[in-house]
Amino acid sequence: MNKKWMPLLLAFAMPMAMVAGCSKSNQTENATASSDQGTKTEGQVSIRIMGYNSEASRATYLKMLQEKLPNIKVEFQFVALDNFNNVLNTQLQAGEGPDIIELGGEARLLAKAGYLMDLTSESFVSKYADAGLTPYSVEGKVYATPLQSWYEGIFYNKKIFNDNGIQIPKNFDQFIEIQKDLAAKGIKPQTMGAQSWEPMMKQSIGLVNNDYYSNPSNKGFDEKFNKGEASLAETWEPYVENWSRMIKEGILKPDMLGLSYDQALDEFATGKAAMWESGPWAVSTILEKSPDFELGMFPIPGSNEGPGWLVGGPGSAFAINANTKHKAEALQILELTATPEAQQALIKDNAGSSFLKGVDVDLGEIYADAKEAFKAGNVYAPWTAAWDSGNPIVEAYGKSLQEVLAGTKTVKQALEDADQVNQTMRDSLK
Repeated sequence: MNKKWMPLLLAFAMPMAMVAGCSKSNQTENATASSDQGTKTEGQVSIRIMGYNSEASRATYLKMLQEKLPNIKVEFQFVALDNFNNVLNTQLQAGEGPDIIELGGEARLLAKAGYLMDLTSESFVSKYADAGLTPYSVEGKVYATPLQSWYEGIFYNKKIFNDNGIQIPKNFDQFIEIQKDLAAKGIKPQTMGAQSWEPMMKQSIGLVNNDYYSNPSNKGFDEKFNKGEASLAETWEPYVENWSRMIKEGILKPDMLGLSYDQALDEFATGKAAMWESGPWAVSTILEKSPDFELGMFPIPGSNEGPGWLVGGPGSAFAINANTKHKAEALQILELTATPEAQQALIKDNAGSSFLKGVDVDLGEIYADAKEAFKAGNVYAPWTAAWDSGNPIVEAYGKSLQEVLAGTKTVKQALEDADQVNQTMRDSLK
């Protein structure tokens, strides 16, 4: 790839956490902060880690690094999502940058531009499941190793469900019907911060996961989509049309376009709505607002009865700057990260599952209704897992779905908009 395109491409390639459910509380806009993990002693090598998840969300892990690797002094630099790629791109273009970089959807672009170290031959790489490595691989080479996963499902208020005799839906028709039932009883069935383009994009892809990606014969779609040999409009339309019944049935309403993430969270946490799609990062805020809240999560159901699917995948990953002057020490950190102890340390401050083989994570009672989906491995987000230019494509798709909710576009037009961005990005990468 010609590096002259990097500023343009990275401008499109927002950090994956933005569309992968990064904690709202972690998104201190335009914030940049550095923290030394202890005082540097004689003989120590300083390693700078730049991340867009806050230091608080890595606290246990960073403390463990300092204890296990006394030869290294870790300097953690937090850069807010809005400014992350600008800061990183400027430093990399100057031949500088952090030793270790937290990456999401932009990993493949940076790898193709030669900014990331090839980790393929490192022994710790094989300790991770392929599902966690695929988003950070280019032409069979691995350029980053995954941190904990992210996922989104449907949070529900157990008390409202119990008081109204509502059961967890086993298919999409039931999902529609229980919401109509709640609405008929004067209860807002679902809230959504549709001021953001993300919620409808994710929820609709949840149904696509159930009804399209679960079919083994469709396994090759993402590769064809990357090559421009398949389109969303021609392939996904029936599944997204089915999801759009949420709009046609009046469950998702145009006034939700004025509702922010925080406002939707508040509606759900204060019992003004029975359901809300989000992820584990919202739990602490919900329970702070309502300490006695009876919280559960179920996966997005498909047209046919089954375990359902969650939207998610690797939340982010660590890569090593190809120009680091401390390759051995940076590799030491990634090698230690590929241990059960380090994975548990990461999960302690930022809930999720692990892609390290053999690490079993008890997600707790809140997620009991999603247990079968997790067990079946039904967690997928194609834009982060497989698409070359996933983030700009889903942004275009999500924004067009906002127009669908407003009544000014059709589902097919929304999918065509996403296809057009895919083509534009493919042309840029030539």
